[in-house]
Amino acid sequence: MLGITAFGMLHTVISLIGMGAGFVALFARFRIGRDTRAGRVFVLFTALSAITGLFIYHHGGFGKPHVLSIATLVVLALGMWQERRGATRWQGLRVASLLYTVALFFHFIPGLTETFTRLPVGAPLFDSPDDPQLAMCVGVIAVLFVGIGIVQWRHLRRLAGRGAMPVSASLQAK
Repeated sequence: MLGITAFGMLHTVISLIGMGAGFVALFARFRIGRDTRAGRVFVLFTALSAITGLFIYHHGGFGKPHVLSIATLVVLALGMWQERRGATRWQGLRVASLLYTVALFFHFIPGLTETFTRLPVGAPLFDSPDDPQLAMCVGVIAVLFVGIGIVQWRHLRRLAGRGAMPVSASLQAK
């Protein structure tokens, strides 16, 4: 019906769980971090989404979606490194949270592409992954995420000024 394989469906479910957990973490405390269950689920399922995405060749060979998967894994690794490094320093925690927010944005690029080049069935909104209107939608979401990142950075800076360390003792001990 939608031209999606069983593996593609599994990848989609993993991606949706990761994206949902990312939004829960982001909107619950206005940051994403591994010190919460939602943050840990986000990091794990986003990594799984990126890894499974490397094995999907719906549009031919190795391409832009695969590069995005690799970029997502790099961003997650940098976020985890910053979070671990910054467990007692605010700068590292802010950078980690922003990196995780970037990874959440990365979910939207293939999500929009695959969803709206297939739906509505029979008359998809975009003709192909290279449709200029799709690129415009991704651009609008990118601007939205930049705004979220700016507000998030300011929010975390205010918390740091009040000495309200947002990392649990379990993350600090690692």
